[in-house]
Amino acid sequence: MATPELPATERALHTARAAVLRDLEATGRCDPSTVSLVDHAVAHRRWWVEQWPEGASFLTGLMAQDVADALLETVGRWPCCLVHDEEPLVVEPALGEDPRWVCGRCGTITAVGALADPS
Repeated sequence: MATPELPATERALHTARAAVLRDLEATGRCDPSTVSLVDHAVAHRRWWVEQWPEGASFLTGLMAQDVADALLETVGRWPCCLVHDEEPLVVEPALGEDPRWVCGRCGTITAVGALADPS
């Protein structure tokens, strides 16, 4: 029996969740408490994207920033630049497609979800 296809907004949520989890894993921050933070961000953004389905392509960047903000409150800055250890990476564009992690000192590092393989 074939499984029904997920709505586009739900697929976008799953894609964003996977990208953030990959970056957490790549930086050694993937543990049960951070997965809970990601799942909280998914729940929050599910409501958001239900109100504005056209924003589905922005979910990855928004969720990455949600998790980075939540981690700042609990464990400190995440993620930090691979070149400048203490320099925090920020998501750019803040609200847009194709979000990237950017270092304020050396520029773009990589796409959100690709910290394990910076290009």
